[in-house]
Amino acid sequence: MIAIDPGLSRTPTTTELLRGAEGGDQYAWEQLVNRFEPAVAATIGSYRLQEADARDVTQRTWLRMIERHRQLREPEALAGWLMTTARRECLRILSDQRRSCPFDTDAAADRPDPTCNVGQRAVDADTARRLRRLMASLPARSGMLLGFLFEDDPPAYAELSRRTGIPVGSIGPTRARALRQLRLLIEAEVEASPRL
Repeated sequence: MIAIDPGLSRTPTTTELLRGAEGGDQYAWEQLVNRFEPAVAATIGSYRLQEADARDVTQRTWLRMIERHRQLREPEALAGWLMTTARRECLRILSDQRRSCPFDTDAAADRPDPTCNVGQRAVDADTARRLRRLMASLPARSGMLLGFLFEDDPPAYAELSRRTGIPVGSIGPTRARALRQLRLLIEAEVEASPRL
């Protein structure tokens, strides 16, 4: 059994945690969940599911990881794999809901879509435009990396490495630096904007 030492002076890699978890190390499992739960929760939250459905998706996502973690070709790309799995589970629930709710197209044509918030869509479009503009002001590799990572289905780290020329082991730190730079740009823009 491979065990991760909680007193380790460095942060264990995802590969090390997966190996430890595979060997039954509870600490390794806890570290994997602690490390990736925020990304999974954010992905699921973007679908605005009912609370019970969101909990189901969370459980299914982690269950899929437990079932299939040995099949991962690139263990360090676990974050992307988990977010993709969470997205697929969300879409499956939404698809199931559409199938279970009969839809009268004639009656619906006379009513506005209550789920379509035009004001929110305008704000979201403006936010996306500003974000793209700020990302364009980042160094080229950082902006390109964030662009790929913000896609609906971000590529695996190996593919990101091929596309960007950034070594696989440097993608995480490069992403962290790029996000930090982007956050500073956003904060500077917010500070500079006039108060209402």
